[in-house]
Amino acid sequence: MQDESDDRRDGSMRIDRWLFAVRFFKSRSLAAEAVSGGKVHVNGERVKPSRAVRAGDRVSFVRGGVTFACTVLALPERRGPAREAMRCYEETPESRARRAEHQERMRLAAASAPHPAARPDKHERRMLRRLRGRD
Repeated sequence: MQDESDDRRDGSMRIDRWLFAVRFFKSRSLAAEAVSGGKVHVNGERVKPSRAVRAGDRVSFVRGGVTFACTVLALPERRGPAREAMRCYEETPESRARRAEHQERMRLAAASAPHPAARPDKHERRMLRRLRGRD
């Protein structure tokens, strides 16, 4: 079994560790699960959690219904603050445009959705539960 410090010496890091360290996922297990599920691609290839990532690799994955793509700039020593993590990757202009478009669509959808004037009272909540089939 290869030691993690060996990876650091040759300038590489496991993809699941990198995704966790640059704060794309809240835990390493969630990052490994996303990689195993085929949601993460490195240089256009579907990969396993143990795949080594190096500076210059292109990483893409689906996050919140939008494909996020970036280029690896550095390999962090540890999971640190967000400002430090942002220096480890550069988002592609296409990805930024997709995210902005998705954000605008979500904003418009939220604006056009009906909002009640007040919270439902006990009687109205019971009626809503019955309508939704949860009673």
